[in-house]
Amino acid sequence: MTIESVQEFAATIRKEVAKAVIGQDETVDLMLVALLARGHILLEGPPGTAKTLLAHSFARALGLDFGRIQFTPDLMPGDIIGANLFNFQTSQFQLSRGPVFTEVLLADEINRTPPKTQAALLEAMQERTVTIDGESLPLGPRFTVIATQNPIEQQGVYPLPEAQLDRFLFKQIVDYPPLEEEKRIIATHGAADAQMSPEQWGVEAKAGGDAIAAAVTFVAGIKLVEEVVDYIAALIRGTRDVADLESGASPRAGAMLAGAARARAAMEGRDFVIPDDVKALAPALLRHRLILSPAAEIDGRQVEDVVRTIIETIEAPR
Repeated sequence: MTIESVQEFAATIRKEVAKAVIGQDETVDLMLVALLARGHILLEGPPGTAKTLLAHSFARALGLDFGRIQFTPDLMPGDIIGANLFNFQTSQFQLSRGPVFTEVLLADEINRTPPKTQAALLEAMQERTVTIDGESLPLGPRFTVIATQNPIEQQGVYPLPEAQLDRFLFKQIVDYPPLEEEKRIIATHGAADAQMSPEQWGVEAKAGGDAIAAAVTFVAGIKLVEEVVDYIAALIRGTRDVADLESGASPRAGAMLAGAARARAAMEGRDFVIPDDVKALAPALLRHRLILSPAAEIDGRQVEDVVRTIIETIEAPR
């Protein structure tokens, strides 16, 4: 695996996803970074912004198995991870694997289900294993969660707890498209069957587990010099000393930011990380890990504004 092959890998996946999904370039790039950094991504946006089609097309282009869980208020943990069910024919318990046993899992509208069920994904996301009746069952090394959630202002939602949010590498805001993209969507998708799958849109499998594993291994070796490590640490620690924030980022966030920056550097054709990699990824990596102070909320401040101020305040190495 070389830098050029990682760039080609990323460009190929972007091209395949674009056959079914118009726009969303930044989101696709973050999904690729998450894949190469072995992380998960949370997409927040209103219904009808192609989040489900995007996740399905991404899995299809990668050549990975795709599974979907539609989260509802009555969903139980066993509906996600599975359970041992008694087989009356054999008089033995038999494992019934849940939909979590896949490679790319779409956790659709994850904040429509209560915290107990949301927590069923915690172990799977962190350890890539699940425990059923005391037995640990491994998930695949490529196991990746792409979760979607409705904006928290909508009715009938259960905000994700901090421990769950911290398992996501990125939280990306999927907003309504610009005018020109929306007209292209109307012209293209308005003449097609609303239920068309990525395969029907012409999305082909272009990678596979071996190619992804090679890319992940290569990305882990991207150089991270001491000056950039110092810069990441300064950004993370800077979130803990801001009056507008009640809670800052943890050391885990810094480690995740370093891994994500390595992936972005490789996708940009470099075998070393630069401060611009860190700056580009910091908003999506930090927005769900920071809690505004009550005073900042009253003043109408946004987490993104605080992160931007921190980035502008802390001097980047040259």
